[in-house]
Amino acid sequence: MADIRRSDEKDEGVTEHVEDGGLKTDIVGVNENHLPEYHDKETQRILRKVDIRLIPMLTMLYVMSFLDRSNIGNANIAGMSEDLGLVGNQYNICLMVFFFTYALLEVPCNMMLKILRPSTWICIMMVSWGIIMTLQGIVQGYHGLIATRVMLGVAEAGFFPAASYLVTTWYCRFEVQRRLSVFYSASALAGAFSGILAYGIQHMDGAGGLEGWRWIFILEGLLTVAIGSTLHWTLPDSPETASFLQPWEREVLVRRLAEDAGTADGHVEMHDSFQWSSLKGPLTEWKLYLCIFIWWGNAIPVYGFTYTVPAIIVGLGYTSAVSQLLTVPLYISGVISVISISWLADKKQVRWSFVTYPYLVAAAGFLALLAIPHPKYPGLTYFFLFFIPIGIYPSLISLCSWIGNNLAPSWKRAIGMAMVVSGGNLGGLVGSNIFLSSQEPKYPLGYGLCFGMCVLASAGAVILKFGHQRVNKQRDAMTVQEIREKYTEQELMMMGDKSPLYRYVI
Repeated sequence: MADIRRSDEKDEGVTEHVEDGGLKTDIVGVNENHLPEYHDKETQRILRKVDIRLIPMLTMLYVMSFLDRSNIGNANIAGMSEDLGLVGNQYNICLMVFFFTYALLEVPCNMMLKILRPSTWICIMMVSWGIIMTLQGIVQGYHGLIATRVMLGVAEAGFFPAASYLVTTWYCRFEVQRRLSVFYSASALAGAFSGILAYGIQHMDGAGGLEGWRWIFILEGLLTVAIGSTLHWTLPDSPETASFLQPWEREVLVRRLAEDAGTADGHVEMHDSFQWSSLKGPLTEWKLYLCIFIWWGNAIPVYGFTYTVPAIIVGLGYTSAVSQLLTVPLYISGVISVISISWLADKKQVRWSFVTYPYLVAAAGFLALLAIPHPKYPGLTYFFLFFIPIGIYPSLISLCSWIGNNLAPSWKRAIGMAMVVSGGNLGGLVGSNIFLSSQEPKYPLGYGLCFGMCVLASAGAVILKFGHQRVNKQRDAMTVQEIREKYTEQELMMMGDKSPLYRYVI
């Protein structure tokens, strides 16, 4: 694990008092650089300002993102398939095509994030997918629905990796996961909100001569456009340009990020320019391919679960409207799980165990659902459905934080995170095709495959742990003097996480 200097472990140097508007903080000098303490009261006050401005905004945006891609499940049980004349596996194909463009475009989108201002790029994406969602409400058949789902994947492709990367540019390594958990829990909130919203909107059946399920798409799409249009002015881009912070507050954030770059005896380049090695590095990193496989342990179950859980509850004997409401407690349990586990992971400064063990909880739920003789015990089935969001949501956010913690410099982190999200979300192609209507209410293929993926993903996290530990041990065997005799300071900075001074988070 990285050797992180805390506020009570000051290096020798000059202490500089910086005052602004009556506020004062101590900045401890290390060699020629003045670096701030991590846990002094003024730094915490600055972080609270960032939290208030950045995290609620990203949370709201992710609610809209996940809502707009998953509300098709709510629309389906409100009569969409019947009205559009979908037959056989056509509904599953409509779910699946979203992931082709969604996954393939995530790396180029995160490269655009490094070229444009994040607020500008995310604004463009959000307005685009809101328009497409609105148009999805007026499609007249199977081919129209296919077209809007493909284009929705294009428009939404860059949001999650962009938002995740943006968080890592504001916070130190063991401050990231609890922040990511808040905005990622929006996916669970979106599931809960989607059920409540769909319950109300589907009662608009006949308004304007349109079916109720069409209004689900239209109203949610228009809301997305309205919110997205404000982002150029409301979403902060970086600590260096944050207008809501005083100049000295921006300097504190920038300097503490430089200190927490993964190396106790050097620095990592935080504002590197694009080079072809920035693309080659992630593409040749075996650990990122393992992360993609671990991500599938989330992507396959979460998309299968999200798209199918309303139908599963209908199969327990409830009406469509009541089933919409009964999805809400499931997603709320996911929110509680991801936030509490992420808080603990940052406190313990560990990642691997908070990937592995929640996956095993989800695996236990899928195994139980596979064994229950449906629909004989509806209460027991509903109980074990809670194991799914409780297990798979925190596993993913722990993995996402782990990836962001261990990639440097900045271009490699942006491309590497997008690459894993891209490859990982290909699991949605599988997840959207394993809960087959012909197998309801038992869903042996869906429950069985999700169980196996959770177990394998859990094992993959253990392998990744040992891989990082092995590299850290090899680097520990070298002295700082030996390393500096072999490499220049500039070479060490540009090497990023490949620098022998760098230590991986475990």
